[in-house]
Amino acid sequence: MATDIVSLLGDNAESLLSHKCSTISAEHLILPGNDFVDRVLVGSDRPANVLRNFQALMDHGRLGGTGFVSILPVDQGIEHSAGASFAPNPIYFDSENIVKLAIEGGCNAVASTLGVLGSLNRRYAHRIPFIVKLNHNEFLSYPDTFDQIMFASVDQAFDMGAAAVGATIYFGSEESNRQIVEVSEAFHRAHELGLVTILWCYLRNPAFKTAEADYHVAADLTGQANHLGVTIQADIIKQKLPENNGGYNAIKVGKTHKKVYTDLTTDHPIDLCRYQLVNCFMGRSPLINSGGASSGESDLSEAVRTAVINKRAGGMGLISGRKAFQRPMAEGVGLLNAIQDVYLSKDVTVA
Repeated sequence: MATDIVSLLGDNAESLLSHKCSTISAEHLILPGNDFVDRVLVGSDRPANVLRNFQALMDHGRLGGTGFVSILPVDQGIEHSAGASFAPNPIYFDSENIVKLAIEGGCNAVASTLGVLGSLNRRYAHRIPFIVKLNHNEFLSYPDTFDQIMFASVDQAFDMGAAAVGATIYFGSEESNRQIVEVSEAFHRAHELGLVTILWCYLRNPAFKTAEADYHVAADLTGQANHLGVTIQADIIKQKLPENNGGYNAIKVGKTHKKVYTDLTTDHPIDLCRYQLVNCFMGRSPLINSGGASSGESDLSEAVRTAVINKRAGGMGLISGRKAFQRPMAEGVGLLNAIQDVYLSKDVTVA
């Protein structure tokens, strides 16, 4: 039974489903589609094997052939601790259940650590595309630091038959210069071996959080992080959904232009997300938004809302983990299917 998208959106349904972007028109965007590889990537310098693996990602799962993707990411056991991540549903301490959830949930791919995917690759690599997350923020050391450490190599991902690799850069952090170099080199090697590259373009700096707002999720700053990500040839950009704007002006960092706020964005969430996409070479590198932390009973409506915003902004899909795996598997499957139903719905169109 198809998800009742309107009911789940509640009071926000009309605003989200009827909105028309008056900032940057959809006609200027490079939108997702089942012909994305032929229409967009063939003209790039990506090797043929990258194109094949990109197509394999788009052809798998419930969204196969639609041009959209639904990805299950489970790498939180490193940064948030395994206890914090899996205590709500201990079956996911077993790596096999992570992959089973992605398969049962109809996902295009599963993204996880070298350990998780390596423990199962002979049994499952032919059943669902693997995305190996190369680096992580390790939080067992004291005091906490915000850094990304390489836990795996691209060659290890290739040897296990992965279709793609993922990595995080903490743009704005003291360690970001080193991370940019490391990830750029890793992505170059990944393309040599035919693997798709996905970049978690996150911001990390204490100054980005002020008494007024947390600008780690500002549309202008996350948009620039996306632009840096596509500069090192990330094939797909993963970004948090924007919650505010004006980070450049509030923090007095870098340079911006007044038209970013008068012409290119408004306060509407779809317009803010579109500005993120615009910074991905207008969608030439597709944008997928993350599902965020689990909030409990509101997870389903939050996930559907995020999917609607991403799709209507021109994005390619959602990558949602904790909302799905921190609950019984059947409920997690239902939540993933609800996200996918947004992308399958012909009533949810690009704004």
